[in-house]
Amino acid sequence: MSDIRRALHSWVEDAEAFGIEDVVCPASATPEVGVGAEAEASAPSLAAIAEEVAACTLCGLSETRTRVVPGQGDAGARIMFVGEAPGADEDRQGLAFVGRAGQLLTKMIVAMGFDREEVFIANVLKCRPPANRDPAPAEVACCLPFLKRQIALIEPEILVALGGHAMKNLLQTEASVGRMRGRVHDYDGTPLVVTYHPAFLLRSPDMKRAAWEDLQLVLRTLGLTPPARD
Repeated sequence: MSDIRRALHSWVEDAEAFGIEDVVCPASATPEVGVGAEAEASAPSLAAIAEEVAACTLCGLSETRTRVVPGQGDAGARIMFVGEAPGADEDRQGLAFVGRAGQLLTKMIVAMGFDREEVFIANVLKCRPPANRDPAPAEVACCLPFLKRQIALIEPEILVALGGHAMKNLLQTEASVGRMRGRVHDYDGTPLVVTYHPAFLLRSPDMKRAAWEDLQLVLRTLGLTPPARD
């Protein structure tokens, strides 16, 4: 069995559920923003955004965070994943999606045929909301411009909104994830696919198959053939 197929089985078939963690701008150490060899020219601008995020005190989250989480990955990524907000592990490390939900996201990315370092991963909020509560509107208003600037610089071929908060803020909709998934949407000219947040999939492993269908849609939109399941 190939490594990709093995990864696909690992996250789609595994029914083990884990626990998860969970308002809004950055200031602390500046984590590295990964840069692909083909996009070194974009690195200074992404690094500048990360520095702005690290110095941000626009909302109360700057008083409760441990580290800011600007996002990381390839500055020339074809795919950009966007989640809701950092959790406890992300807050400690200053990196997006490194906890249990992040481990599942890594399996999902590998199952698609990509390395985690080949994509870019970020959140709507750059700081952890206390007790992982939902982002407050004022916090989103502070942080969303950072995310939009990152998207504009990276120019991904496709965006993947992980969960309701990312979807609602990128598409300006109050619809449910279940209603919006399964088709390609438009974000300022960039294709966008909605799927379930990995944290939700950890709580509801029966929905992993539906999420895999969404990731297959991402691949087909990129003109790629989804890996077959054995």
